[in-house]
Amino acid sequence: MKFNQYYYLFLGLFCLFQSCTTSEKKSDTAVIWVTSLDQKSLLEKREVKSETIDTSLIDETIILTDSITYQTMDGFGYTLTGGSAMHIHKMSDTARGSLLNELFANDGLGVSYLRLSIGASDLDAAPFSYNDLPNGNTDESLDGFSLAQDTLHLIPVLKEILSINPDIKILGSPWSPPVWMKDNGDTRGGSLLPKYYDAYATYFIKYIQAMKAEGISIDAVTIQNEPLHPGNNPSLLMEAAQQAEFIKNHLGPAFQNTSIDTKIIIYDHNADRPDYPISILNDSDVAKYIDGSAFHLYGGEISALEELHKAHPDKNIYFTEQWVGAPGDFAQEMSWHTENLIIGATRNWSKTVLEWNLAADQNQNPHTDRGGCDRCLGALTINGDEVTREPAYYIIGQASKFIPAGSIRIDSTMPSEIPNVAFKTPEGNVVLIIQNTSKADKIINVQSNLKRVLVTLTAGDVATLLL
Repeated sequence: MKFNQYYYLFLGLFCLFQSCTTSEKKSDTAVIWVTSLDQKSLLEKREVKSETIDTSLIDETIILTDSITYQTMDGFGYTLTGGSAMHIHKMSDTARGSLLNELFANDGLGVSYLRLSIGASDLDAAPFSYNDLPNGNTDESLDGFSLAQDTLHLIPVLKEILSINPDIKILGSPWSPPVWMKDNGDTRGGSLLPKYYDAYATYFIKYIQAMKAEGISIDAVTIQNEPLHPGNNPSLLMEAAQQAEFIKNHLGPAFQNTSIDTKIIIYDHNADRPDYPISILNDSDVAKYIDGSAFHLYGGEISALEELHKAHPDKNIYFTEQWVGAPGDFAQEMSWHTENLIIGATRNWSKTVLEWNLAADQNQNPHTDRGGCDRCLGALTINGDEVTREPAYYIIGQASKFIPAGSIRIDSTMPSEIPNVAFKTPEGNVVLIIQNTSKADKIINVQSNLKRVLVTLTAGDVATLLL
């Protein structure tokens, strides 16, 4: 038997011994925040009171071990699409300030990570890039590069967010290069022409530098949003070999030569194709430029992230997108996203969990034509100054409010029907996200070092326990 097997056998026997030799035991105190699937509790704070209880009533035990550690978290958050920024920016100053503090302040939801589109995403009113030209024109030196479209709403909102949380991390992802760089001359689909690989590398650099000039630091970029989905508008088809070539001989050296320290993240698509990032990382000449890989979960299983980690344990993993379809079934979405993303992705080495997207209006606008998402429910529905908090608000809030950037995932046992994941914060606090996926109420014994608390969860409850 390995050390870990002995360790857990000892702990299990210890717990069994304790239950068998004493009918009563006093629990320690803790605070728990609960969201119920019937929405009667929404991030509701409760005290886990010290009490004496018959230990024979315990249904499950979770053992936390902070000496066994995994990845360091970069954060939890959303994609701030152009449409999201537009709705937020058009609010009154008072309403906007109150909302942004609620979302990004440390004593609010504590959102610590944002994803942006480099140029338009499909949740802008229309596709655009930072170097749009009349048909037939090119600009390989990118003299006409401009962030003008982003200065209307996105950049002003980002500056307000940074004034609240200057440490928030920002990821940029392109949906399409400028159309003059593509083989079909269209915002939708097509591939990047090899003769413009250097120009496109310069495009990334100019974006990072221009955002920096606005006081906005781009921590990381992915090469292409959903590179195997050319049906969106905008979009681009980029096979693994093309992405590898672009990074190896163009973007990587260009970042190095211009001292750009923004991280390069590959793939940014579904968990059904872990072979895509693995094949790129297998080439050490490409891998030296790459920080890690990003995933969505519209296909495949979340365990694919673990598969990638085993193949390349020196590279980071990020979860960057998952939607909630309008009108949104709260119970179904809260349960599935918590189990598969908040718990599942982080237990499979992801440093982030991001929902798509932050905000839309009551009609799920704006979106592009010819392939824009017309059913993407924002974490917030904004109608003027009126804000409705949708499922993704609580899905992310159940983690972001308690697990800041720099927290480290620690080991926790996983009883059947009680998915969970544990972290130690930079301040040394232990946080456990726990879910009761069974159809019965459960009394759960949570043990961390010498501390023990007894938690009662109603069927379906999602909770965050602060020890």
